[in-house]
Amino acid sequence: MGEQSLVTQIQRWPDWIRIKTRKHWMLLLGVGVVLSLAIALGAAMRASGFLSTMTWQGWLTIAVTVVAFLLNACTRLSPEIVFLGALATLFVTGVLSQDDALAGFSNAGMVTVGTLYIVVTGMQHTGGLSWISQQVLGRPKGLTRAMVRLMAPIMGMSAFLNNTPVVAMFIPVVSDWARQLRLSPSKLMIPLSYAAIFGGICTLIGTSTNLVVNGLLISETNHPGLKLLDITAVSLPCALAGTIFLIIAHRWLLPDRKPALGDEDDPRQYTLEMVVEPGSPMSNQTIEQAGLRHLPGLYLVEINREGQVIPAVGPKERLREQDQLVFVGAIDSILDVQKLRGLSPATDQVFKLDVPRSERCLVEAVVSNTCHLVGRTIREGQFRSHYNAVVLAVARNGERLSGKMGDIRLQAGDTLLLEAPPSFLDQRRVSRDFYLVSGIPDSEPLRHEKAPLAIAILLVMVILAAFGIMDMLKAAALAAVLMVVTGCCAPNRALRSVEWSVLLVIASALGLGKALEVTGTAGAIASAFVSTAGDNPWLALAAVYGITTILTELITNNAAAALIFPIAIALSESLGVSYMPFIISIMIAASASFSTPIGYQTNLMVYGPGGYKFTDFMRVGIPLNLLFWLITVSIAPIVYPF
Repeated sequence: MGEQSLVTQIQRWPDWIRIKTRKHWMLLLGVGVVLSLAIALGAAMRASGFLSTMTWQGWLTIAVTVVAFLLNACTRLSPEIVFLGALATLFVTGVLSQDDALAGFSNAGMVTVGTLYIVVTGMQHTGGLSWISQQVLGRPKGLTRAMVRLMAPIMGMSAFLNNTPVVAMFIPVVSDWARQLRLSPSKLMIPLSYAAIFGGICTLIGTSTNLVVNGLLISETNHPGLKLLDITAVSLPCALAGTIFLIIAHRWLLPDRKPALGDEDDPRQYTLEMVVEPGSPMSNQTIEQAGLRHLPGLYLVEINREGQVIPAVGPKERLREQDQLVFVGAIDSILDVQKLRGLSPATDQVFKLDVPRSERCLVEAVVSNTCHLVGRTIREGQFRSHYNAVVLAVARNGERLSGKMGDIRLQAGDTLLLEAPPSFLDQRRVSRDFYLVSGIPDSEPLRHEKAPLAIAILLVMVILAAFGIMDMLKAAALAAVLMVVTGCCAPNRALRSVEWSVLLVIASALGLGKALEVTGTAGAIASAFVSTAGDNPWLALAAVYGITTILTELITNNAAAALIFPIAIALSESLGVSYMPFIISIMIAASASFSTPIGYQTNLMVYGPGGYKFTDFMRVGIPLNLLFWLITVSIAPIVYPF
């Protein structure tokens, strides 16, 4: 019996191995590349005698960094816990001083990201982001077309604007857009970040790294400095190749972490009635032009026009002012309709609440069998007067409820979508009238009338930063203050919009990078790696690019560039060749960070919204890093000869 069981198990091994290999082959490839680089780096360090001079602080820093990467890649621990733990370890053991350990928390880049969340919230709450989405992204059919429509404008903007605000502005846009297209956000968030990187490397002002390297070039050599497009001849082929690679390989490399919204995702089918406002931009538009045709999980079942019912509404039907539109759908899509400019709830009760609309929220409440309104219509029960809340939609066992909202006769178990002041949650959470009361996040009514003001504030921020009138942090801080002062964003909502977990990861990752610097580990690794190139300038260029791209995944891109710059200059002088191919390669390698989420700020910003794992970036990013490496080393000496 034991022998038979053993034989049976052995017979199963090939299938198990084949299945696992098929599932994780890209991850295995990525790990193989990393191990190969580690072996090569170890050989270089041993040959240079670095291993014998390594201090315990250096060894501990390497060990903590490796453990942090492995915990992110192989466990479900949240990134902020892992990196805060790693930073605490280096601080407690004395590797980092107090100032060095806390430096990341006062870093201008980290604070800029946090400030930009407030700016984006102002854009979001005024409907400005929805307008940008409609104008720039449209409604492509299929993931491939969606990626092209997304990446092209992002690359164009990032070539002349800072990457961080571009990505910060588009994260909520892409999230909503993906839901409307019934695509997983994880299919679009990595392309969003990478497209910003692609565009940023194409001009001198596209990233701060290019400006840092150009400053070092002016101060350390007799070069007058690079012009705006001097880097473009080398970086543009990289950007185009990277875009083509993503468009071709997205089916196999991009994960499907968050399922797109489907028709069966939410069993609650709300019935909602909206009216086309006087002067609405939707007036005289067709259903398709107004964006009411492709909302996922939501159906426009009929239009009530001057007492006449238009059933089975076609896409070419034109809307008129005062049309009453009856929708049936899931809660997420109901929220989308609520945010559309030019539509408002059909009931005038929402204008009679004693709290301004901008300070209200949406609440779901399930009617109990002891509620005094059971068996009565919403109008008869005077729902607004009794509860200081207005019923916007009703869900009942997936049924489509006919008649006007005020004429719906409530039953026990009905789920009501209410517009109410935040105090409703505290007052009615333990009420016998409702089984369950829960708030819906980010459901405040939009302030469409302030959208032009919010867009103007955003443009002022971009212009101030792009023309060097203010640095990015000052421009972002000014824009954030204006968003709050002008009422584009409520103060409490501004604070809730900040993604504190992302900021903690950025600050902690900067601390780890600082440890690699202060212990001398990063510099020694770079020197050891570059020393293997010998007297061949092509190999030396490849080595400089390789160590820069590795370091930029571990420490900040600016720090990696500043660390490698003097090594590259000394190397070019010893070889008797021009330093320009090395300078261009450092610029591209330091910014082209694709393999880890902590290598570049925009990667970290899309990490949470895309629902990614740490290894997702390795699977997509390692082939991209190798592609950029090959193209840059091949083209740079042709454009700027040795």
